[in-house]
Amino acid sequence: MRTPTLRSFTLIVSIILLAAAFPASAQENAAEGATPAPPPVVEKSLLDLFNAGGALMWPILLCSIGTIAVGVYCFLQISPKKMMPPAQVAAVSQYMQRHDANSAYQLTQSSPNVFANTMSSALLKVNFERELANKVSMEQAAGETLVQEETRLMIWVNYLNIFATIAPMLGLLGTVTGMIQSFDQLAAGRSEPQDLAGGIGEAMLTTAGGLIVGIPAMFLYFYFRNLLQVVIGNIQKSVTFMIDVLSGELKLDSAAHAYEQAEPEQTAE
Repeated sequence: MRTPTLRSFTLIVSIILLAAAFPASAQENAAEGATPAPPPVVEKSLLDLFNAGGALMWPILLCSIGTIAVGVYCFLQISPKKMMPPAQVAAVSQYMQRHDANSAYQLTQSSPNVFANTMSSALLKVNFERELANKVSMEQAAGETLVQEETRLMIWVNYLNIFATIAPMLGLLGTVTGMIQSFDQLAAGRSEPQDLAGGIGEAMLTTAGGLIVGIPAMFLYFYFRNLLQVVIGNIQKSVTFMIDVLSGELKLDSAAHAYEQAEPEQTAE
């Protein structure tokens, strides 16, 4: 009876030792096969990103400063209130109806703007001794001045188009130089991710910088170009109308009288 008891005791002890050793070996194997924790992500400031973009970030920065400066200038100069103030337009119109060219000219000279400059050039050609107060010469002078004013303002608007074109091109150039740098690392036998990260990062940052500057510049270019065309068209209509009134070709009193006579007849019908 002693022998089976000793054998049973030995078997139980062996099982307990194996059970205790198995979890320890399993934990060691799991620790050996586990992937290492990724390194923490380092947050970069805008200055760090700018420096990582390389030397081409400096001309892109200059394009952004130029876009802001020209955009502010166009915002201040290209507007209906700035180019043709409503109060001045109304006052000049009153003088034109009274055929008072001298007072209208003095008013335009006191507050120069696109409308005033265009109107004053036309008033210099007024000659009541000629047919229709020399209307042809007035229209020609006004047209030439208006073209000059539009060209002067359009020069500034075109600067926005220049920045909108150059900035993405600089970003594309940075993309090429960054990829060349990465390929140089591969040619030298350095193919680790950290070896290629510098060139690829420079390529992406310059591309993003060029687009960040180019997209707003393109939007501002189309906006101010269309706004300038609309305002110039309104000024042309106003100046032409006032020249017709001053020359006597268009009589507002007769037109209003004809309208008053036609209105009762329509009411009676």
